[in-house]
Amino acid sequence: MTALALARSWRPKTFSQLVGQDHVVKALTHALDQGRLHHAWLFTGTRGVGKTTIARIMAKALNCTGEDGQGKMTSEPCGKCPACLEIDAGRFVDYIEMDAASNRGVDDIAALLEKAAYAPSNARYKVYMIDEVHMLTNHAFNAMLKTLEEPPEHVKFILATTDPQKIPVTILSRCLQFNLKQMPVPLIVEHLEKVLAAEKVEYEVNALRVLAKAAQGSMRDALSLTDQAIAYAAGKVTEESVRGMLGTLDDAYLIRILDCLIAKDGASLLAIANEMGERSMSFSLALQDLSSLLQKIASAQVVPESVLDDWPEAGEIRRLATQFTKEEAQLFYQITITSRPDLSLAPDEQTGFSMTLLRMLAFRPGGGGGAATPSAPPVASVRPASAVPSTSAPAAKVSAPAAKAAVAPAAPAMKVATAPAAASSVDHPDWHSLMRQLPVKGMVQQLAFQTELQDWVDSAAGVKATIVTPMPQLASDASIGRLADALTAHFGKPVKIVIEKGEVEGTTVAKVDAQIHQEKRMNAEQMIAADPFIQQLQKEFGATVVGGSVKPL
Repeated sequence: MTALALARSWRPKTFSQLVGQDHVVKALTHALDQGRLHHAWLFTGTRGVGKTTIARIMAKALNCTGEDGQGKMTSEPCGKCPACLEIDAGRFVDYIEMDAASNRGVDDIAALLEKAAYAPSNARYKVYMIDEVHMLTNHAFNAMLKTLEEPPEHVKFILATTDPQKIPVTILSRCLQFNLKQMPVPLIVEHLEKVLAAEKVEYEVNALRVLAKAAQGSMRDALSLTDQAIAYAAGKVTEESVRGMLGTLDDAYLIRILDCLIAKDGASLLAIANEMGERSMSFSLALQDLSSLLQKIASAQVVPESVLDDWPEAGEIRRLATQFTKEEAQLFYQITITSRPDLSLAPDEQTGFSMTLLRMLAFRPGGGGGAATPSAPPVASVRPASAVPSTSAPAAKVSAPAAKAAVAPAAPAMKVATAPAAASSVDHPDWHSLMRQLPVKGMVQQLAFQTELQDWVDSAAGVKATIVTPMPQLASDASIGRLADALTAHFGKPVKIVIEKGEVEGTTVAKVDAQIHQEKRMNAEQMIAADPFIQQLQKEFGATVVGGSVKPL
């Protein structure tokens, strides 16, 4: 007989065995112990966090009769009476699980509700569990409204969904709602250690950390991946075998990448990308792991105690936190997360990943950034939203080899104004980045995006900021006041704003956004023009691309 999967054999059978959902367990056990039961519960949360498991435990708790057959409803089902055994085996006639993804019509719900009127066969309560309830049609929801509000005394409803936003409010208002949390990595690791110890499987703790991270908050996914890792390793579950199975990046690669950025070594960056390609590593996961590492570095720069000693990479994080500026860590993080969706647009993932590394090498926040080394010639590309261009010279043209590797020729070079030197000094904030960070919207945001910092006087009494805008019509008293309030909250001291009308010399947020959009549009038009299918249509049918109809993604 084949062995059960870990996710099935280790499914919790009592509330005490549940992991990571203490807030739900506490509420349900108190309700069962006090006999204050609602008639309908709604469990929401991502896949693999325990929605169906809690439903089965609830069904056992409601119908448990104890080992002697005389027991009452309890928060601690015995697991030995006929009701408990049959529910665990999936054959209890008064516990009905329905998958709304495949039974979503009004006729399916009508048939279910028609049977609800009859008393249970051999149980206290007839329990209906409707999984993925958000998949029901509107007519099906309407059909169950009255029964869900006032069901027969012997009926209990348990609804489960991964997308509660799609459930009508009329249904939500008739249920007690419980949001199940995603499992944190340390909790998953702790549980996997217990499981593998009981299964007598050797393991490395770092391997479990990789599995827990890959599970993305789902305990079921973590157990399924562990099953796969045991089969893949054919013995001890090691970090190397798990990373090979998942195609994830070893932390050593990430550290090498960051060291190359510090050294401004473009040749080594491209060599690392080639090495990753030869090992068939996932470049999307690599960017995900790199952004996670940069977040830890940025946290270490602001809150050093956030780095835990039991992290394998703790020493490297502390070292890199001292070698990167805070602005560089923030910019590199922004580049990695914004470049990840663009991998699907690149000729191939390795090319997209290489361009991301070169982009981090090319840009530095607030000026003073180096360009790509001679081994990696600079190319025209879409600038990250948070990057302040640091040169007023035209961008270099794409070399012939680079042009062949790209899907389409690069957009024409564009001139970009130099950000004011004061914006990157100690006494003056980086106005460009600051305006993007402020939590302002509407007219206030438009004013912020159309300004340039001219003077910043910081004293004990507060700050006087003189800013220039070419659009004084945006500078109403209300907008200036709200912008000053946002700056006051940001810096923790009073900020007074003085507005002056005039043309800006440096780069405003609005200018950068316009340039980014222009480059994207031109790149999109060139990609369309170079597309073989479009060229074939033009040749055979005389088709033309309507000017201005191409929009960048």
